[in-house]
Amino acid sequence: MFFIPGWLISMLTFPGVIIHEWSHKKFCDWMGVKVSKVVYFRFGNPAGYVLHEEPATYKQTFYISTGPLILNTTMTFLFGYFASQTYFDSTLYWLFLWIAISSGMHAFPSDHDGKHIVSKSKESIKNGGTVIHYLAYPFYWLLWTANKLRFFWFDLIYAVMLVYAVGGLQ
Repeated sequence: MFFIPGWLISMLTFPGVIIHEWSHKKFCDWMGVKVSKVVYFRFGNPAGYVLHEEPATYKQTFYISTGPLILNTTMTFLFGYFASQTYFDSTLYWLFLWIAISSGMHAFPSDHDGKHIVSKSKESIKNGGTVIHYLAYPFYWLLWTANKLRFFWFDLIYAVMLVYAVGGLQ
């Protein structure tokens, strides 16, 4: 398997990292959770992060944690579509394609984000939660699996499939 260090991938796909962190930030804003610090991109591990107060509800935790899956995927579709509307040999096509693929590559929430969802689900189940809280467990395992498959370029495959679905690959 062809190995490229994570820091280099983050550097080459920094628009996706920025959109990922922006997604966490936007969902904090939309869910009414105070943010104390945002780093959209940096050289290091993690490549970006959002520090916020502890969410009070499962809904807040779920949306803040899965914000990148929702918004990065949306941006991948959007910029993939923009690429499909430009000429293959134009700079704009390659710019849109780069943003689309880098966004898709950073769509998956981290294992840390998934653990937050499971933790809040456990609390909710203790307090009479619904079936939705039990679904957090298989959802976490899907996220965990997707993150482990990054070694095999699953994140790139995901991004390319999304861009291909909207006709962005010519």
